[in-house]
Amino acid sequence: MEKVGAARSPKRRGLAERLGWCTRGLLVALLSQVGSVVLLTVTVTTLAAMVIGIGFLILPLVMTAVRGLANFHRRTAREWSGEGIDTPYRHTDADGAYDTAGTLAHCRRLLSDPATWRDILWMLLDAPVGLVLGLLPAACVAYGLNGMFVTPFLWESMGPHWGFGVTWFITDQGDANLAIPQGLLFVVLGLSIAPALGRLHIRFNRALLAPTRNARLALRVEQLTETRSDAVEAQAAELRRIERDLHDGAQARLVSLGMKLGLADTQLETNPVLVRQLLADAMESSSQALTELRDLVRGIHPPVLAERGLDGAVRALAVTLAIPVEVSIDLPKRPQPPIESAAYFVIAEALANITKHSGANRASIRLWYADGRLRAQVGDNGRGGAEAEGGSGLRGLQRRLAAFDGQLDISSPMGGPTLVTMELPCEL
Repeated sequence: MEKVGAARSPKRRGLAERLGWCTRGLLVALLSQVGSVVLLTVTVTTLAAMVIGIGFLILPLVMTAVRGLANFHRRTAREWSGEGIDTPYRHTDADGAYDTAGTLAHCRRLLSDPATWRDILWMLLDAPVGLVLGLLPAACVAYGLNGMFVTPFLWESMGPHWGFGVTWFITDQGDANLAIPQGLLFVVLGLSIAPALGRLHIRFNRALLAPTRNARLALRVEQLTETRSDAVEAQAAELRRIERDLHDGAQARLVSLGMKLGLADTQLETNPVLVRQLLADAMESSSQALTELRDLVRGIHPPVLAERGLDGAVRALAVTLAIPVEVSIDLPKRPQPPIESAAYFVIAEALANITKHSGANRASIRLWYADGRLRAQVGDNGRGGAEAEGGSGLRGLQRRLAAFDGQLDISSPMGGPTLVTMELPCEL
């Protein structure tokens, strides 16, 4: 019995998949194509109205709707084919879009973006193409079901020219019964071609909605410009922190140490008791300064990271946390030292945020390497609500990772749980 069920399961999954493709094509054809036609009409009217100035006022809203429809197709491409379509739009700043100067500048940016015109071309071509590719499988299935369950019983009321039979007229019950195998054939045909036509429609969408080579290069240059700016800002902030720690910590203690030694030198002959006290204080100050310098060096590059690698350093972090931490690490080899340092400080800051802000009583760390990327997830069961702009240091972590072309994603709904996910491209 188990073998029979296992044998039928792929068939059932195959039938469900074909029905899904057929339903998707029907919905896209009926709903999305209507939206394409309406938006195309509105877009053309808006562009024409720009001649008299009215179009400038509504163009940003119209293009927002157009891009929303295009992004819907990009998302469904990933859901149905497993391969998404990247967004090609240039980053635009809509600030001031509700005053005249801001609106004109925003319209200029929209109209100068090649992706805007590709979206308009896509709507123009997708109206007939998507309609045919989407409706054809569903029409075959509907036509077949009609032949299997309607025509054999209602053929007399349909009249001789209803003609469900493609190659014959229905004149008697025998002719009507022939519609059953023909209907079954059309149902099988519709379900068979639905996945192929659906994937063909996705490839058509990808050809027009995906970024061109030049667009990819432009987006990459813009991204690198932003990450370089973030890296410079993060480096400057780190240098200011080191300067502040040296000025307020070790430097102040060393100055105090020099003053005590100078005072001891002046009192050496006349007050030996005071000299002993000053020397004891000087020894304590030197010890504290040395400790602060070690802490500062540890903040730049922790010795445990150099000695034990990222695996051992992360486990050492977990041990110091006041709450239980579940640790799962799968690293076949060590990453490069800069990558190790960046990942270590991201995990350390995430754990510090758990201690300071989350109110959690349990945390987890997962660290692994796959597909050329070092990934880490730090989670907790706290109150949630963490944001990159909330002053928790997460924005600084994003800037730190941006220097290595990495990403930091935060999932922290109110009430928790919180999950901070890091990705860094690297080779072991």
